[in-house]
Amino acid sequence: MRSNATEFSVTGQWSDAFDEARLQGWAEALRARLGGRRVSLGLVFMVPAWFPHARQVLEILQVHAQVPLLVGCSSGSLITDGLELEEDAGLVLGLYHLPGAELKAFHFTQAHVEEANGPAFWHLESGVTPEATQGWLVFLDPFHLDSERWLNGWNEAFPGLPVLGGCASGENTEQLAQVYLNGEVYEEGGVAVAVGGALRLAGVISQGCTPIGETWTITKAEQNLIQEIANRPAYQVLAETFVQLPPEQQKRAQHNLFIGLVGNEYQEEFHRGDFLVRNLLGGDPNSGVLAVGALPRPGQTVQFQCRDAAAATEDLKLLLEQAREKFRGATVYGGCLCSCNGRGHRFFGVPNHDAALVQQYLGPLGLTGFFCNGEIGPVGAKNFVHGYTASLALFMRK
Repeated sequence: MRSNATEFSVTGQWSDAFDEARLQGWAEALRARLGGRRVSLGLVFMVPAWFPHARQVLEILQVHAQVPLLVGCSSGSLITDGLELEEDAGLVLGLYHLPGAELKAFHFTQAHVEEANGPAFWHLESGVTPEATQGWLVFLDPFHLDSERWLNGWNEAFPGLPVLGGCASGENTEQLAQVYLNGEVYEEGGVAVAVGGALRLAGVISQGCTPIGETWTITKAEQNLIQEIANRPAYQVLAETFVQLPPEQQKRAQHNLFIGLVGNEYQEEFHRGDFLVRNLLGGDPNSGVLAVGALPRPGQTVQFQCRDAAAATEDLKLLLEQAREKFRGATVYGGCLCSCNGRGHRFFGVPNHDAALVQQYLGPLGLTGFFCNGEIGPVGAKNFVHGYTASLALFMRK
């Protein structure tokens, strides 16, 4: 078994078969590594092979690791500290000592999403008002929950507050995943944890792209179609951007082009991380129209993007470097890393890519996490469901 410890958090992996007595001892030993500090939060992630034992595992971990609040979900690949466990992952557990934190969790379903009729609904259901929280950590079932619709309502109910986390993965052929709250196993809906008190939630959202060409302003758009950019046919602007790239960049960008849309137009200038990256679905050179995986609006600033392994590495390194400078001197208790299923060693060609970089720039850091069916995090003042993204939640002293 693997385990690691920092001053405020301990993490470990169990990769053997289910054994109640040994698992109890492992949980007790992991908790003991906190050196007598009280556990405030436990994060647990399990592979689908553990589904038959999930409820029993949660009870064992909560009792023997003395966890007052235990949350998590299922995934085929897991993360602990600097390791990405893409085979024989078993389960991972992170125990966090968060001084002065006020944490409150609840489970919600698609029925709640359909019933919601405004911000007050979510305040009542969660028992949390915007003034009482610094942000949310969430784990969702992607098969039985309209995560986009839920998040739109959540953004209205808790404006300007970060939502960080991801969508579980599991048995894709059966469309089955699990989310966990204390001793309960849910096969639909989501679990949300309000982070408040003396604790704040900070995020690093790496969408795996590097910007190319200039920034532009949309001058004509309808639904998901961009008709004009800078009063010219949108397709023409894209084509010119591509041909002006150096040959090596053209080779990298071919079949890897995306579009970034600024969420906050009130900034004086725009940088990496200010753009919401979405798919370029197609383009018509005759009409000049581009179809995108978003709802762009006239007046919105855009910049074309390239996504490949090199771009994703560059993006994550730069954002982690910015975070290191921004949080220099701050107390970081630990983190949760949610990386897309499309990342990992098959994309980057090396193991432990995202987790190792987090430790390189921000470590040593108690880190648990999983590979997702969709990652959640803010761009500007709003939260979005992303793809091919690494979403890092950091638990910090307020």
